[in-house]
Amino acid sequence: MSGEAFDEVFDVVVVGSGAAGSAAALEAQQGGADVLVVEKCDQGSAGGNTRVSGGGWWVNRDPERARIFLRALSGSFPVADDVVDTWATETAEISTWLKELGADVAMSGDYHTDPEYLSVEGSDSYAGMDTIEGRMGNGLLHAFLISALLERGIEIRFGTPATRLIVESGGVVGVEVGGVSGSRRIGARGGVVLATGGFQADTSMVRDYLRIEDHVLWGSPASTGDGHRMAQAVGADLWHMGNMMSITGVRDTEGVGHYLALWNAHNYLWVGDDGRRFVDETAPPCHGHTLRGGSHELFPLRPFHLIFDEQMRAAGPLSPAPDVLPVGWNLLMNGSRWSADNSDEVEKGSITSAESIKVLAEKIGLDASTLERTVECYNTSCAEGRDDHFARDPGTLGPVVQGPFYALKVTPLLGWTNGGPRRDGRARVLDTRGDVIEGLYAAGEISSTYSWRKDGGFHIGDALAFGRVAGRDAGTRA
Repeated sequence: MSGEAFDEVFDVVVVGSGAAGSAAALEAQQGGADVLVVEKCDQGSAGGNTRVSGGGWWVNRDPERARIFLRALSGSFPVADDVVDTWATETAEISTWLKELGADVAMSGDYHTDPEYLSVEGSDSYAGMDTIEGRMGNGLLHAFLISALLERGIEIRFGTPATRLIVESGGVVGVEVGGVSGSRRIGARGGVVLATGGFQADTSMVRDYLRIEDHVLWGSPASTGDGHRMAQAVGADLWHMGNMMSITGVRDTEGVGHYLALWNAHNYLWVGDDGRRFVDETAPPCHGHTLRGGSHELFPLRPFHLIFDEQMRAAGPLSPAPDVLPVGWNLLMNGSRWSADNSDEVEKGSITSAESIKVLAEKIGLDASTLERTVECYNTSCAEGRDDHFARDPGTLGPVVQGPFYALKVTPLLGWTNGGPRRDGRARVLDTRGDVIEGLYAAGEISSTYSWRKDGGFHIGDALAFGRVAGRDAGTRA
């Protein structure tokens, strides 16, 4: 590598300071490498989805069974054997590694105590989810990782976006960055680790790859696919670009949303723009996949309408407060709150109200007679204790009979995307021929292992595991 071509040179340069980037930097330094982390956001908003996620990683009690679990979850979209092997081995070591770094690790007693895919072979490898202090969310994992970087003297340059990978003799030897001090060329003897997050905040990429026309963000607005474009520019192949995690959401402001969690009562149904039901509304949202027609499908992919009654309105908030689920950009970073009895949302018009289903339909632009028949048919199912259309659990069939009646537009709340530069089991990025692009690594949401279904704590687990692998390999290469 020609040192004269660079303003400065490090052994390893990591792009991004979330779980994957932090893990890569810590592991590389632990192996003796000189490391720099560059982060496009300022310190107050850095960390990507790690900062606003649940911040937990799944507890892998048996790597051999974990291999079987991942392959079964992947189904018809298999993942390369070397990636599966690394994933199964490395995710089993996360809690021990974090404890060695000084983290207070404890198992969450409230969320993901059991696998979501309990019936899938290999699920017995899933022993729950570990978190910092046994608590979900609130940016606890991100805060610990940043403190660990700073305590070890690893430099983090906030407000420093990477703009281009530098290639020499067919391999990546550095990265060009911008920022207040202007453009700089930074060399990387061992390699550059891309840990830049997903592309859910880039509307064009979401439409092109996920075919979603309208969505709001649950995670970081900084997830704009920067690393994807840099990797593609040097010949990277892509994988898993059609996979993601969305959940039911409600649009708030500036492209972000609230998580719609219908936990307090069952007096509701969902209808499409045709005024008809289309799915079992209570099917568990297994991290972006819902069981429908006997198989798991990505859901939701388009907006629809929540129809409910006064019983549901008075039962409690339609979106959880931070003391219940401290997760999401809108909640943690914007400080936005949903009212305890949904009355504020009714008053400001986010929730439409009417004294009859007919008038409610007219207000939201649906055919009144169709919606009236749909609600009547649903209420008949409730009375009979059997949903012949979508097999909704009889215990969740709450009638929509008590006025006033309400409607709320539900919009896909995009948590994260899965696809990005294809990598091998050593986190090395591969080109379109399947060859390694020397000196280029990817870890975390930019290049998730998951081709299809995934369980609770899988994304943070994957980011930490392959972040460590990338940092270790790049450091050794230096």
